[in-house]
Amino acid sequence: MRAVQSKMARAAVGWGVRDLAKAAAVSVDTVSRLERGEELQPRTIDAIRAALEAAGVEFIPENGGGVGVRLRKDQ
Repeated sequence: MRAVQSKMARAAVGWGVRDLAKAAAVSVDTVSRLERGEELQPRTIDAIRAALEAAGVEFIPENGGGVGVRLRKDQ
């Protein structure tokens, strides 16, 4: 997950940094560091990604058109 994907995912589900931090059980500073592009432990990124996926976000990998996110169809 890239920094821009985290920002896009939060916007898609209407979450602020605090909301994501709470859902992922990480600090607000940790989410901010991720979104600034700083390196985090893989398990921390996994926790943040899992929280966003549980909220209905799907992550789109680089496929020639750039990385992205979308909401699951059942949302």
